[in-house]
Amino acid sequence: MKELSLNILDIAQNSISANADLIYITVHENISENYLKIIISDNGKGMSKEFLKTVTDPFSTTRKTRKVGMGISLLKLVTEQTDGAFSIQSEIGVGTVVTAEFTLNHIDRPPLGDIEQTISTLISCNEHIDFVFTRKVNKNEFVLDTREIKKILNGVSLSEPDIIIWIQEYIKENENNLLEE
Repeated sequence: MKELSLNILDIAQNSISANADLIYITVHENISENYLKIIISDNGKGMSKEFLKTVTDPFSTTRKTRKVGMGISLLKLVTEQTDGAFSIQSEIGVGTVVTAEFTLNHIDRPPLGDIEQTISTLISCNEHIDFVFTRKVNKNEFVLDTREIKKILNGVSLSEPDIIIWIQEYIKENENNLLEE
């Protein structure tokens, strides 16, 4: 995938397929320590130890529509190609945590991409799921939590066009503030 935000979208879709109702997405960029870390965790159904051992194999999938699952294996590959580290932990009935750490200035590291679009798409298309998106740059961070947004909106749909635009602008504005500090 050309952008890491697309990897995030794909892994979050796995969480949705695993019946998660709470998904945490963290993107942490540390310039002085030269890393970009992405963590996606959920409270979905989790994976057995046996399946967990094979989950990074592209021919290992739970899908019935096709016999290939490329998302996790592609993310693992790109982390390894950029001298990074990849891990996945899962427990049945508890959930899954996927962590990908990249060497920030590695020439082959894909750009983060359109994270505003990725997060707003996940939120607007999955209103029954709560998302907590945390973006950190060095020691500064901001958090977008749909549970808080839903309280404030008091029943207004997160898929309303004005709400989607607000979410995208909120993420972009905070992203820009983090990068300027």
